[in-house]
Order: sequence, then C-alpha cells, then structure tokens
Amino acid sequence: MSDLIFALDSIPAVFAVTRDPFLVYTSNIFALLGLRSLYFVLSGAIRELRFLRTGLGIMLLFVAAKMLLAETIDIRPSVSLAVIVCIFGIAIVASRFVPGSQARR
Repeated sequence: MSDLIFALDSIPAVFAVTRDPFLVYTSNIFALLGLRSLYFVLSGAIRELRFLRTGLGIMLLFVAAKMLLAETIDIRPSVSLAVIVCIFGIAIVASRFVPGSQARR
C-alpha cells in the first residue's frame, strides 16, 4: 500500500517534466516497483547530508512553480532536469564542504 501512495505522490513531478502518456505510465510503474527502496536510501542520506532536505524542498518548489507557470512559460525537460541536478549537486557539495555541526544520528 505504501508503494502505491508513493507512486501516486510522484505523478505531479512526472507532469512537471513531461506530458507524454507513455512516460507518465511507465514512470509510475517503476515507482511502484522501487520508490520505497529509494525512500530508505534518501532517509539514510538525509542523516549524512545536512542540506539534502533543503535541496529537496527547493526542488519541490521549482516543480510546483513550473507546473503553475506551464501555461505562460515553456521550460524544456532538459532544462528542468539540469536545474534539478544542479539543486541536488549544490546541496550535496554544501553538505560535504560547509562546516557545521556533526551529522545527525
């Protein structure tokens, strides 16, 4: 049941990247198959990478803005992917190189 909930939760993110029905269906099928495993990987990574939670929030804001502005601004999927990769890259690099408190346990 939790896999189904996670898959349904990812539908807006898929629509932010593409409107192609084939990609929407297949991405949700793959989400059903492995999204829960990815959740556990992310939950472990959040403990080690302190800015990953902030990066996830910024990425969700970007996806929401893209969906809200879809009628007025056309952002290509490659640009969206580049923005998301940059957000996560910055969050990971900042977590590793910006001094701060020890990783949460």
